[in-house]
Amino acid sequence: MSDKPKFEQPILELRNLAKTYGEGAQRTEVLTDVNLAVAEGEFIAIVGFSGTGKTTLISAMAGLVSPNAGEVLFRGQPVTGPGPERGVVFQSYSLMPWLTVRGNVALAVDQVFAKESKAERAGRVDRYIAMVGLSHAAERRPSELSGGMRQRVAVARALAMSPELLLLDEPLSALDALTRAKLQGEFEQICATEKKTVVLITNDVDEAILLADRIIPLLPGPRATLGREFRVNLPRPRDLAEIGESDAFKALRADVTNYMLDIAADRAAGQDAALVLPGIEPISLDKRRNKLPKAYVEASQSIREERFLEFSQLSKIYPTPKGPLTVVDKFDLKVRKGEFISLIGHSGCGKSTVLSMAAGLNEVSEGGIILDGREVATAGPDRAVVFQAPSLFPWLTARENVTLGVDRVYPHASKAERDDVVSYYLDRVGLGDAMDKLAADMSNGMRQRVGIARAFALSPKLLLLDEPFGMLDSLTRWELQEVLMEVWSRTKVTAICVTHDVDEAILLADRVVMMSNGPNARIGNIMEVDLPRPRTRKALLEHADYYAYRQELLEFLEAYEGGANPDPAHLAAIKAKRHSGTAAAA
Repeated sequence: MSDKPKFEQPILELRNLAKTYGEGAQRTEVLTDVNLAVAEGEFIAIVGFSGTGKTTLISAMAGLVSPNAGEVLFRGQPVTGPGPERGVVFQSYSLMPWLTVRGNVALAVDQVFAKESKAERAGRVDRYIAMVGLSHAAERRPSELSGGMRQRVAVARALAMSPELLLLDEPLSALDALTRAKLQGEFEQICATEKKTVVLITNDVDEAILLADRIIPLLPGPRATLGREFRVNLPRPRDLAEIGESDAFKALRADVTNYMLDIAADRAAGQDAALVLPGIEPISLDKRRNKLPKAYVEASQSIREERFLEFSQLSKIYPTPKGPLTVVDKFDLKVRKGEFISLIGHSGCGKSTVLSMAAGLNEVSEGGIILDGREVATAGPDRAVVFQAPSLFPWLTARENVTLGVDRVYPHASKAERDDVVSYYLDRVGLGDAMDKLAADMSNGMRQRVGIARAFALSPKLLLLDEPFGMLDSLTRWELQEVLMEVWSRTKVTAICVTHDVDEAILLADRVVMMSNGPNARIGNIMEVDLPRPRTRKALLEHADYYAYRQELLEFLEAYEGGANPDPAHLAAIKAKRHSGTAAAA
């Protein structure tokens, strides 16, 4: 176990920093009165919501933008522009597409260390490419790399410049949760080896706890400033799977998460108080707020309960030049009416393939899917899909985007009934004041709310969610997960959600279906989630059994890491460990 660094004089200081953009009526105050001292060798994580000014803050530290008031000091001297002593890694990779991995890293090294010999510079390049695990891909170009590999190149390039201070602006947020978790562990090892001073901007609380010595939230804007500080008193080196079982980790995670959720709730309350409803006659929701529209209820009737949805020996086989490739192999599952299933597994395990076959968007190769007594052969209005990117018509309003589907699904309902359905679900997802706002003028989070409202408004027999919050920052994701749960609790529509997010899988599901690696992916394990509903993230964090469920999922994913095919006895031991760790067992 390595000792924590002894922090001394600040290497970086922010004094009363303020930043605005625009002039006059167009003036926007982004940051105000930001004060921070970062000691040499310290790792600071700043967590915040989208749009709060996190990138502006890191850009000011890097010297890429100038503050309107206050100052940024590096080793006591004012920062007036960028410099090699401050390395920056942004969310976007910014690699030269025509250069190899080696060429991209060498481009920076040759500029900063021009006085070194060619052999010395080449050795420096090779060292940092090896450090991020890309020696085997040194001659590949960015187009031949995965997203995680491209971000490794960006990190290698920044480290190879030997900066005294490393500034990381959400470097992993564009990656799926499993790739992100793997790179977080690698970052922890690299930072321990290099002993760099680091400021990380992130929206991932687990990432902050794994890496940082201090966690400081950036409060919502406008006029964003830093909030309460949280010290991370966990021994290094840290392994997320190991520290995840410690009481200190659980307590800190709950403290930071609840603090951020309270900030979000206060922000939402402030926005609601300032709402000005459009000058139209609203439908009367006071009597219907706990009652579904009549047209919706009639459309979703079914007499089947226990075997409402059946995947029977489902397989998907693609022809290739080398012969047939079986992506999904004999996926077999019975789903009760009103049940919520989370589908989780490593990238490439066929989760989205199963979902697309259930939607009728991808042909079934072998086996079949039966929904409410009928075989699924093509797409149909009895199945609603919410994709990662909301597919809205940007020139239409929220109301018009939802109405397009509702008018087709309820041909025998009156216009008033159809309007009731549209308004009801837009209100339920928190867009009661924005029904007439154009999709083009909405944030990603708002557009995904419209997508969720549209899916529920179609009164589907089956709701299919393909990583619906994958493109959103984790704080917006938390908010929309609870919106989804609130609306689902009223309709109890049968639902399947593909996710990479362990916490999301547990929050949403009655059962979590874990898939083995592809090709020939099958169901590896099914976990019954016996946690009370309605669920909220706060309630889960406080439940005695939550971390036992979470650990089972993490250990299952770890067992299949890197394409491994674990022994059935090992998987059984993981499941038994969770059973013995719950309050019910105790």
